[in-house]
Amino acid sequence: MKSDEIKCLKKLVIMKPIEIISKLSGAIFFTFLIIPGACRNGNERNNYSGKPYIDSFYKTGAQKIPGKLQCEYYDFGGEGVAYHDNDSINSGSGRLNPADGTYLHEFRINEAVDISYTKFRDPAIDNTEYNFVEPEQDQLYVGWTVPGEWTKYTVNIENTGTYELGIMYTSNQNGKISVSVNDEDKTGPLPITSTFVAADTVPWRQWHHWNYIGKIARIDLNKGLQTITVHTVETGQMNYDYIDFVLVK
Repeated sequence: MKSDEIKCLKKLVIMKPIEIISKLSGAIFFTFLIIPGACRNGNERNNYSGKPYIDSFYKTGAQKIPGKLQCEYYDFGGEGVAYHDNDSINSGSGRLNPADGTYLHEFRINEAVDISYTKFRDPAIDNTEYNFVEPEQDQLYVGWTVPGEWTKYTVNIENTGTYELGIMYTSNQNGKISVSVNDEDKTGPLPITSTFVAADTVPWRQWHHWNYIGKIARIDLNKGLQTITVHTVETGQMNYDYIDFVLVK
């Protein structure tokens, strides 16, 4: 047993005196109630085998909350563990963005989650006048989303409390997402407003109008390592840059 678990158990042990006093010794006997699993975090309870993402550029490991949950840094673990994708092909890295030895073009190229990055070009791609909110240049994001797909993240919650969620995204149509904590749905379906702009006459660019909406949900989080899963629930056709977690109380 780990030392931190022993410390936790010392706090959780419940002692109940048995109301029988030995006539010979006058001793009072106690029973001890230990709550199984009470000192384990959500990952251990669920026997989750995924691990926080890390590479030569991103060395932080588990993302910290409060803060931005960058969607491209979903856990290691593969299909059915750290993510579910509708097919086995990364439609961004290595396809839309041909493999050329660069970090942005080959980011997680051998995994099925579809990833691209914001491009500031002329003619404009992600830097058009039709953005509702300007994105960061060369920002990786999860795209080509389809209902039923999800990505999971090991996160380090620094403060127990209530958090408001926001999202930086694009949405060709009105869609819905949901957020789970330790595999328990905490939000239900959340409407994500379309960023379609009729004035933009370039059809494929309807997937590149960026927006941020805040206060889409409130959830309670406990301090420590937990898992957060972002689900595409309805319609899809969305790109996810980050989910913002703001501590409100």
